[in-house]
Amino acid sequence: MSPFDLAVSAEMTFTELPVVERIRRISEAGFAAEIWSWQDKDLDALVATGARFSSMTGYLHGDLFDEAGSAELVRTAALCLTPAAKLGVPRLNFHTGELIDGQAARPQYRTTGAMWLTAQRALEKIARLGEDAGVVFCLENLNTIVDHPGVPMARAKDTLALVESVSHPNLKMMLDLYHAQIGEGNLIELVRRCGDNIGEIQVADVPGRCEPGTGEINYAFLFAHLNRIGWKGAVGCEYKPAAGTEQGLGWRQPFAA
Repeated sequence: MSPFDLAVSAEMTFTELPVVERIRRISEAGFAAEIWSWQDKDLDALVATGARFSSMTGYLHGDLFDEAGSAELVRTAALCLTPAAKLGVPRLNFHTGELIDGQAARPQYRTTGAMWLTAQRALEKIARLGEDAGVVFCLENLNTIVDHPGVPMARAKDTLALVESVSHPNLKMMLDLYHAQIGEGNLIELVRRCGDNIGEIQVADVPGRCEPGTGEINYAFLFAHLNRIGWKGAVGCEYKPAAGTEQGLGWRQPFAA
């Protein structure tokens, strides 16, 4: 058994199946489930699977760049609280910039002091939403080299700075190690630096965003480090299986404690 609470993304696994069946298969394999959007899903059917849900997307539109974008992000973050409660989702994931089909909706290639201050004010409001609802909003780091060019304030060092500037228990990082490896590397030190600001860790290997053990990241060493430091939180598997999903779920066996 893994020492961590493992979750698997239903958006990237069992993709040949309807989403309700994906959730059921993930749960039967012993994982919690993660979803992205909720508004296109039958929430009653998801609840009926009996699955545990680890996280879901916590906004519909908006970004942290300016007053209009941040107001929309906060507004649509609030809309996510009722479906999150219905599914029992403890963590709501969001980004510094809105993504449409994985691309920046409003590409920005430079940041200003005004953008940082606007982001901080919006994050304070989001943290209060989380506090009132009893959930944690998690700001995810993204790589801007391969997958998400034009999303500013998105690297792990930047998302950490934003989370630290608010310093609220209902605002944490969704520390995505796949994105961090592409954009920054030095993952062990990054985990140490982020410390208690981590709400959840997401994993996939590089290149290809496939399951741990298929690429350049030494996940055996990294998971051993997480075990040494006593990490008991969620580890979300947000990857595309290199072969079939059934085989891809077997990656955890070599890493089990």
